[in-house]
Amino acid sequence: MSIEWIVKIVSKNWPMFLRGAGTTLVISMIGTVLGSIIGLLVGVIRTIPMPERGVKRGFLKVINAILSVYIEVFRGTPMIVQAMVIYYGSKLAFNIDMDKFTAAIIIVSINTGAYMSEIVRGGIVSIDKGQFEAAHAIGMNHIQTMLNVVLPQVIRNILPATGNEFVINIKDTSVLNVISVSELFFQTKSVAGMNFHYFESFFVACVLYFVMTFTITRILRYIERKLEGPENYIMYANQMQVETPEDMLRRTNNGGTGHY
Repeated sequence: MSIEWIVKIVSKNWPMFLRGAGTTLVISMIGTVLGSIIGLLVGVIRTIPMPERGVKRGFLKVINAILSVYIEVFRGTPMIVQAMVIYYGSKLAFNIDMDKFTAAIIIVSINTGAYMSEIVRGGIVSIDKGQFEAAHAIGMNHIQTMLNVVLPQVIRNILPATGNEFVINIKDTSVLNVISVSELFFQTKSVAGMNFHYFESFFVACVLYFVMTFTITRILRYIERKLEGPENYIMYANQMQVETPEDMLRRTNNGGTGHY
């Protein structure tokens, strides 16, 4: 490895590296946010209590079956294959000519949503059943229970897993180069193709990926610590004066006025 060539590559091609890193961060961030929303919706729907009979039971069974297929398909296939199928398949099957950036966000969001839905479902199941019963006892329906009691706890509990998905998406966006999305890997490949120094070029990309993931991880851990609150809680109470027998006698001798 030549340090001189690394410096030369960075000084000459830094706009391409910067543009690729920015695209990677934007796609990962938007995809993680949208995927988390999808995961919340799917997770809540899959935890709706199943009625014993009736049309609602059949409707929920159909919805759960569709959501199960969605989760299994997108968790059981690589994102690189999903990118090819969604981007090129939408054009061939439905004549939809998607923008590459839009397609990238859709792909990352749907893929993240499949993983987040199981994380959310696990978070909801982990909540004590007594909280559901207490909410129903005061007249809350399932949606009100979720919004006011369950989801605030679930969101806090799944924050580490959500941050982990964000970090994974930063790295996994590299597969989007198969549909020519100009993220960091695609830009690095272009730089390496111009100077024929592949090792040095991808070493720079490796450093950039590490800086992004390391920084995001530290920021998320800081947020987690803030949400957890202080390790030691100090209880403050008003100091109450304790009246001794001598004080009571002195107050009585002064006519019960309380002035000593």
